[in-house]
Amino acid sequence: MKIRTALIALIIFPVSVFAGDGDYAVNKIPEALLKNADVVKRMEEIRFEVQDIGRSRNYHKYALTILNENGDKYAMEVIGYDKLREIKSMEGSLFDANGRKIKSLKKSEIKDLSATDDISLMDDNRIKVHGFYHRLYPYTVEYETVVQYNCTYFFPPWDPVDNEKIAVMQSAITVVAPADFPVRYKAFNYKEEPAIKSEKGNKTYRWEIKDFESIELEYAYPAWDYLVPMVYLAPAKFEIEKYQGDMSTWQGLGKFIYTLNQGRDKLPENIKQAVHQIADPITDPKEKIAKLYNYMQQNTRYISIQLGIGGLQPFDATYVATRKYGDCKALSNYMYSLLKEAGIKSNYTLVKAGNGKNYFREDFPSDQFNHIILCVPLQKDTVWLECTSQTTPAGYLSGFTSDRPVLLVDEDGGKLVKTPRYGMAQNTQVRKASGQINNEGLLTVKINTRYRAMQQDDLHFLVNGYSHEKQLEYLKRGIDLPHYDVVKFEYKETKSELPVINEILDLTALNYASITGKRLFITPNIISRFSSKLKADETRKYPISLQFEYHDIDTAIIDIPAGYRIEAMPAAVKIESKFGKYSASVDVQPDQIIYYRNIEKFSGQFPPSDYNELVKFYDQLYKADRSRVVLVKKER
Repeated sequence: MKIRTALIALIIFPVSVFAGDGDYAVNKIPEALLKNADVVKRMEEIRFEVQDIGRSRNYHKYALTILNENGDKYAMEVIGYDKLREIKSMEGSLFDANGRKIKSLKKSEIKDLSATDDISLMDDNRIKVHGFYHRLYPYTVEYETVVQYNCTYFFPPWDPVDNEKIAVMQSAITVVAPADFPVRYKAFNYKEEPAIKSEKGNKTYRWEIKDFESIELEYAYPAWDYLVPMVYLAPAKFEIEKYQGDMSTWQGLGKFIYTLNQGRDKLPENIKQAVHQIADPITDPKEKIAKLYNYMQQNTRYISIQLGIGGLQPFDATYVATRKYGDCKALSNYMYSLLKEAGIKSNYTLVKAGNGKNYFREDFPSDQFNHIILCVPLQKDTVWLECTSQTTPAGYLSGFTSDRPVLLVDEDGGKLVKTPRYGMAQNTQVRKASGQINNEGLLTVKINTRYRAMQQDDLHFLVNGYSHEKQLEYLKRGIDLPHYDVVKFEYKETKSELPVINEILDLTALNYASITGKRLFITPNIISRFSSKLKADETRKYPISLQFEYHDIDTAIIDIPAGYRIEAMPAAVKIESKFGKYSASVDVQPDQIIYYRNIEKFSGQFPPSDYNELVKFYDQLYKADRSRVVLVKKER
């Protein structure tokens, strides 16, 4: 699923582009657009108008033909509003397969709901929702709305292809702005320049596509804007709640954010005293930072608060100190204030967290961010702080915000830098297993696994956020054994800039070794088996994007029952590919099997022509991890 880059939803256009019974008849859809499609977008017209530096309006009209139940989720209209957005109108109609209107939206059917989530203490986000809940396929829904914006900070993107298996007959966006109000744009997979014209003191820009066939996502597909036409839009100068700024450069956007934050770093006297009690006795700057960060973690918690410009501006440090909670903006500003009191300079930092690093455009200054962290530059090092977490160690960012451009903010404005990248040397998993197999094939084994850096990310949240019972459920889902019992498990966490979690696991597995007559078949790789299998494809369209790299090392020592001797054992395996390296070997002693395994998995971007080589590499790993040793009972 692609991730949208705007912070506002697209909204709807009250001009009848075409109407009347029969226009939405399914037989008018070109055959090519029906292939592999769940939905066909029949038409879409967006008109975004900049009225002046502080106001804008969005008109949006579209029609979708839903071909099957997989498309039903797109037939619902959901529009958000808050202090900065006002829904002026919302209309809709339902059409049958022949294009005849069978129902119109009634105002009484529109639900007005809070959009506050479970982690928000307060916000002013609400949504209006409507669905026809029709299930006689195919059918068509048409919606149009008008939304007024009390700002010009946010411009909607044009992304006519919402997801895979959606075909588009026609989609267009028109942007209208005063001639002296520069509109900035960056287009993807759109060969022509926009149609631009001037009239009545305004300048208009228009983009349009027709007859775009649906796409099917492939394994490890690249960023969405590589695949489909889309246009990012942004202003140069803007206004939001009386604050004005210029985002035509990263420096300018940073200056605006710095202005929003000015004067919000004042701490109460008791907190100032606590800072000095903690920091003054310590000479090492990194230790000071870690101690103050730990203080912040122990005395605050994350709660989202989004009210008007509060979606951009943090609550002040005194607010957080008094109430002991805040969102990512408020907590990062609070940590900034603690460090400032201790004489340590830091930078409030905007980041596109999660999968957003695949959708960030460094050459298009604009607010593409969804999260705030803190950067603390030192003379010989830089410490990064995730201020929303009460458990993440100082200096570690996790896969949520690592390896991506971020905007550092200070009094001079903003500048893009990159967060640390955790690669193969950091993302390690070292597993040691020691067990015994009896004459009935029962395996009793103790497994000690050391996860480091991004390899421990999921476990970290599991260990710190879930009960023992939930941890066991998660653990069991990752064990590829037919019949087993977890006798005991334990997690030990070592917090550092490269955190480590040790997992100690005792388990028994019935029929782990299969018995056929006098032979015993044993798979020496107990729980580290590579699970991905792909199908060959000679028609791969898109580049291969492999995001995560890691290094796993396994050793297993298995005591075998007395009275058996080796009959067959797998040869040592060594595989080298542009996608990684793998080796495995088995050493059979009179009473033991000793198994070694080493895998290095690379990240990177690869051309479509490499896909079948990736399929082969995965298949080799899958088979090698399931190779077996055959033991036979000794003759008396």
